[in-house]
Order: sequence, then structure tokens, then C-alpha cells
Amino acid sequence: MALCSSSTSPELKCCCFDNLRGKNPSFNQPNQFLRIGDCYSNKGRVQVQASSQLSGHLEGSFMEKKRLQEPLSHRKLEFVRTLLIDNYDSYTYNIYQELSTINGVPPVVVRNDEWTWRDICRYLYEENAFDNIVISPGPGSPACPEDIGICLRVLLECWDVPILGVCLGHQALGYVHGADIVHAPEPVHGRLSEIEHNGDRLFHDIPSGQNSGFKVVRYHSLIIDADSLPKELIPIAWSNSADGFSYLGTLQSGEIPDAYESQSRQKILLSDISTQIKNGSYRHSIYSNRMRREVLMGIMHSTRPHYGVQFHPESIATCYGSKILRNFREITEDYWKRLRSPFVKERNVHYTGAESLLLREITRTSRSVNNSDELGREALRPRQLFCDLGDRRFGIQHSRRFEIQRSSIGVKCLKLTWRKFDHLASTVGGARNIFCELFGNNKAENTFWLDSSSTEKELLSFHHEKKDYEGLPFDFYGGYIGYIGYNLKVECGAASNHHKSRTPDACFFFADNVVVIDHLYDDVYILSLNEENTPMSTWLDATEQKLIGLRASSTRQLEEQNLHAPTVSRNKSAFISEVSRGDYVNNVENCLKYIKDGESYELCLTTQLRKRIGEIDSLGLYLHLREKNPAPYAAWLSFSKEDLCICCSSPERFLRLDKNDLLEAKPIKGTIARGSTPEEDEQLKLQLQYSEKDQAENLMIVDLLRNDLGRVCEPGSVHVPNLMNVESYATVHTMVSTICGKKHSNVSAVNCVRAAFPGGSMTGAPKLRSMEILESIESCSRGIYSGSIGYFSYNRTFDLNIVIRTVVIHEGEASIGAGGAIVALSNPEDEYEEMILKSSAPAKAVMYFD
Repeated sequence: MALCSSSTSPELKCCCFDNLRGKNPSFNQPNQFLRIGDCYSNKGRVQVQASSQLSGHLEGSFMEKKRLQEPLSHRKLEFVRTLLIDNYDSYTYNIYQELSTINGVPPVVVRNDEWTWRDICRYLYEENAFDNIVISPGPGSPACPEDIGICLRVLLECWDVPILGVCLGHQALGYVHGADIVHAPEPVHGRLSEIEHNGDRLFHDIPSGQNSGFKVVRYHSLIIDADSLPKELIPIAWSNSADGFSYLGTLQSGEIPDAYESQSRQKILLSDISTQIKNGSYRHSIYSNRMRREVLMGIMHSTRPHYGVQFHPESIATCYGSKILRNFREITEDYWKRLRSPFVKERNVHYTGAESLLLREITRTSRSVNNSDELGREALRPRQLFCDLGDRRFGIQHSRRFEIQRSSIGVKCLKLTWRKFDHLASTVGGARNIFCELFGNNKAENTFWLDSSSTEKELLSFHHEKKDYEGLPFDFYGGYIGYIGYNLKVECGAASNHHKSRTPDACFFFADNVVVIDHLYDDVYILSLNEENTPMSTWLDATEQKLIGLRASSTRQLEEQNLHAPTVSRNKSAFISEVSRGDYVNNVENCLKYIKDGESYELCLTTQLRKRIGEIDSLGLYLHLREKNPAPYAAWLSFSKEDLCICCSSPERFLRLDKNDLLEAKPIKGTIARGSTPEEDEQLKLQLQYSEKDQAENLMIVDLLRNDLGRVCEPGSVHVPNLMNVESYATVHTMVSTICGKKHSNVSAVNCVRAAFPGGSMTGAPKLRSMEILESIESCSRGIYSGSIGYFSYNRTFDLNIVIRTVVIHEGEASIGAGGAIVALSNPEDEYEEMILKSSAPAKAVMYFD
């Protein structure tokens, strides 16, 4: 097989930006070009040139004269406007959410290759649109232009604007001034460290040192080499390289690992540091005694308002993260107060003037999903329309973008009619009997069942009356039900699909007649949708008569018919994996190399297991799977014209939007088998709960989902009501977290899905770079696996699962996807065993029925 080559060299021999590092180029030559060297990346060798012809304009008369004309202003900024430069990271919108509440106005987010240098100059210096800059984390190294984009030039030339660099941004601050970027003593991802600092303003009112309570989350494999730090950069925070705590471990008072070593240190005042810098003594006294044994966690420039932190203040598990960002706001306010300039006065009134124009322009040109008008026109158009049930079903074989005018969509006024039967479900045999009796004929072809153990074009055209569904205790009232395959990631930011799926990339029914069973109260509802001013369907009456006529005895007959299916098969061939055990272990090792080089924090590696099958009772298979492995987000789908059946026993919710515009995600990361005795089972449950590796996996995905929801939710609304809870199922214990947020009013339901798909628990973080790496490692398409099954209701709510623990039956073959998250702490052999464990329940079900 052919894989895309990429650089995994442990030596990081990138030699770009050699002309800029540690130098102050002449800004008096308007035609000067700065060559930014060569770099090898996963996209090949690249050369970049950057023009510095605007530099004289910036540092000459324009800025200095304008700032010296006005008297000193003591007025506070009413809000602080941040330019947030996104290095294609999956945590940037966590910073966005924090800054939105701290600054009083949301920051403007642009990717590191989205604006030209002329754009930066225009908005910073001509229109005075921003008060400070934050440079986000991201994959890769600041030594490679494709990873860091325009950030190095911003750090070098915007010497008069407050800047905070986070993780990769922190490394960029060191690199651009001459420091070396090297591998950390060990990669640290999703783990916490205690931080000691020198009392600088960035850490004002934050405790310091061992047992102080100041613990931070780290996601990095590379660091600034402290011994190479130039004199103009001051170390302000550090952590012992040997320390590292799991999140739950930090909650237990007194549980500090023995490996942690710390010396009692006095705080170093900034004035003392400045004195040491001037006399040249600072570097030797600090570095020789401290930095060689510790990892640099924070730096500042001696003469510029530039700061960097290696850790992630925006993480859900970082202590005092919001305080650090608030301190940066105060640093920004005091900086502008001290300048003799009109900026403080002008910038408070600029927001309704020039900046509103800026925001309109950014909204028009950026790739942000918050622009629902732009993305509303980028819907998915099916190349092949599979018609059945009155054109109520369609499948997307190969999706592509297209432009559609909303005015061309005819408005359909839908009328919902429904009936409720109190406490009926158990008396007629429960959900299983109801489904089989009403829809089980003809092998249940062209049917769906969204089960539980406890496309935008059309959606925009529906008009409905809320009074129609008042009193219904659920959010689905009819609409689209089906699946979204993993390959639709190309509609959500992924660059490409290297592997073609054997199944359609998406298939949906339009469900206008629905039976809903409320397990909590044992009630049954039947709902029917029809267009306004059309005759009411007779389906309600017919279905009501069938329900009333059902008896529990028919359940026993059905069980005898289905569960006594032949257990001895003539075709006893086992499932065959796309890759051998050795190849899977090698793939894990390749993932670990990418993680070590800083290309990803976590990679969710998967494979496919396949088996040729004969004639099989696919509904019986699902009923068997449902009985042996019940799950809260299980589903059955049958698309006869595609010869496709899906038997899903997923325990994981991808994303839900309810009628109150509340979004919820419930990612799973961390799995362990159940025990054979109650004592062993409880021991295994605790082993999972306190596993540092599994907690790191879960924390990384929680922060990723917070980011995805943060792109489409109101500022300050994203929260985590449940973090790392262990839930138990028939065969496994799993670690589950819950992330919630309030959807922006101008964001559509489909755009919420587009912002978060594929689910981060199936990709890793940062999501885009991780998907690129996985495409080069995995040998086949994931197909339906790793995608989502669920509904889009006509009232613009939705609920989607993550397609795992699933059997896909297509054209005489059963396939099962399985895998796991690879992190720095992963053991390759253990990862293979975890993949086999996750595939075992669905594989046993197929072997039983084949």
C-alpha cells in the first residue's frame, strides 16, 4: 500500500526563519525581502518569502507620531479587543470562550494563513481594531512555516502590541528571538503539573510552588531549550520535568507523587530581574541552578509586552486559567494607559465605527461556522437520489458542495397530529414486540429503529407551529433519520478522503409516521406529519388498532422464533482484520512518533474487521445484539436498495440539540472489560477510574468538544457538568464526560453538526492534523464506522450517536470497525488488545447468527 510520506525525524532539522531568529532586521529598506528558509513537513519541502516593505511605515513616523501627539489618558478600557490567531488547533475556541467573558467582547479569530501581513498592519495600526493579540496552541513546531504561518512575523514586528502566546505560540516567542526548540524530556498530553513562578504580573494573585494548588494541563512534546534562551527573554515560570498528575489524582489531598522534587525558592521581583539582565548575571544564576532540571513554562520579553506560557490556561482542568487571561487583560489596559496616545479614548468608541466594518468583512471572508447565512448555502447535494416511500429516502454516494439560494426552496407548512397511549408499552410486549409486529414483515426492509436501553436543505424549508407538539416529552416529531459516514469529514474542514467508502457516505429516511415509546413512563406515542391543507393520513387509526390488538404472548413467540436460530453454521470463518497484529502494533508505534514530534496530542487509530456471510437474519442479529449488549444509543437501519443493514449498539452520544437550543455531547474515552465476579468487577472499575492514561485521553477529548461547541455557542455558556464518570454496560466499563452549551441564535442545526463532526473521540486532537495523519496510516475507509446515526427533526432539533460497537452488513459482507486512542502513555500491545475487546461483542453476535 502507498502511504503519504511525512517527517517524523526526532532531530527536528527544520532550518526555516534563520534570517529572522535573534535578529532585528533593518526596517529602512522598503524593498527588502526576508527569506524564510526551507522546511520539511508532511506536505513536502516548502520555501516561504515574506516582504518587509511595510516595516518602515510601522516603526517610523506613522506609529510614533500618532502615539506621542496625545496626553496620557487614565481612562480604563471598557472592553478589550483581541485578535486571536488560530494555528489550526482544536482548543482555540476554548480560549475564545474565556476571552469573550473576560474582555467584554468576543475576540476575532483568524487562522495563521488567512490574513496577509498587509491585513495585519491595516487592522492593527490603521484602523486601531485590536488592543492585544493571542497566539493559539497548535500542532507541529514554530520552526516550520506551515505550522506557524504569520505568527513569527507578528511576534517580531508588532513590538508595541501586547501579545500572549500559548503552547505553540509560547514556543514561537522563544524561537523568533533565537531560542532552540527541542524535544521535551517526555511528551506530556492531558496531564497536570505544579507550576512555580516568579510573581510576574501575568501570575498576579496566583499561588506558586509545590502543594500550592496551582496545577496546569500540558499538551506538548516540544519545549524551549532553556539553555538557549537569549538575554532579552526572561523565564517567569517552570515545572519539574519529572512531575505529572492525573486529573482525579490532583483532587485527592496529599497525593503528590514521590518523583516530584522542588526546592524552596524566593520570588524574584521584576526590577531585580531587569538589573540582572543589564549586568549579565541573570542567565547564569537562573539557568545553571534551575532550568537544566526543569521545563520552562513561562517567558516574557524584557522590553516588549510579549508573554508566553507552555501550558494550556484554557483547559477545563487548569487551575487559575481564567485568572491568567484576566491578568493579561489588565496588562493590556495598563500598557495602553501609559502610552501618550489617543488609543484609549478612540478605541472605546471605535467599536461601533471602524471595527463594526471590520467584523462585517471578517464575517464575509472567514471560515468561521458562526456565519449561518454563508454556510446555509453550502449544503450537501446528493449525486444519486434513491427514491422510495414516496421520495422520502435519499442516500449520498459521493458528496460535494454546491450553492443554493434560499429563495428557491419552497416553504412547506407541516401539521403534526399525535396520540398518546398511557402505560401501553409493557402490556403489548415492549419496544421489541411493537417494532416487530408493526414493521417486521419482509425482513424489516426500509425501516429504522433508534433504540435505547433506559440535511439542511429541506430542514430550512419547513414551517411549523409549536402548539402542535406541546405536551410531547421528547424532541423528535418527524423528519430525517439515518446516518452520516466518516468520509463526510471533508464537508467539515478535512482536506480530503484518501480512501473511498464501500457504502454511501450518507443515507436518510424522511419519517412522517413515527412510533415513540417512553421507557420511563411506559407510554406509547404515535405521530403523523402531513402538509397543511392535505387530507390526514389514515395511518394513525390503523396503527392504533394494531397497538391495541397486540398481546404480550406474541413476544414469547417471536423470541422463540428468533433466538432459536441455527447456532451451527456451515461458514465458520472468523473475522479477518484489514491489518495483522504486527501491522497494528507498528501503526501504534508510528502514531507515537507523530505524538513525540508534536504533530498531535492524541490519535484515534482504527481498523476494520470483515467476514463474508451468507443469507442472514439481520433483524434477528440486531435483536440478539440488543439483548446481549444493550446500549443507550443503539440503532437499527435497513436500506434495501443499497443492500445495507446497520446493527448498532453504541453507548456514546455525539451531539444533541434540544428544543431549548441546548447542545450536549457525551464523549467516551477509556474502556475496560467487566469482571467475572462482583469483587473483580469493582476492582476493574476503580482501575479505569484512576488510570492516568485513560484520564489523559478523556481530558483531551473533553477540551476538544468544549472547543467544538464553543464555535457555535453563546460566550460563557459552554460547561462540563460531568467529568470522567464511569458508566457500566454489559461487557465493558467506560469513562464518560458531558459537555453542554447554549447555541447561538443565528446558527443552524446542521452547522452545529458541521462544527463538531466527526466526533473528537474518533479523531484525536488537534482534529484536522490528526485526521490527516490517520488518513496516511490507516489502510482503508472507515465507512459508516466513526460517523453518526440519529435524527434531524423538522423543528430543527437533532440527536446523533457515535457509530461504534456496530455491525454493518453490505453486499454479503459483515464489517466491524474498532480502535482506540493513542497517547504518549500508550503501550502498542495493550492498544491491540483494547481494539479486539471493543470488537468482540458485535463479532460474537455475527458468528452466532451466520
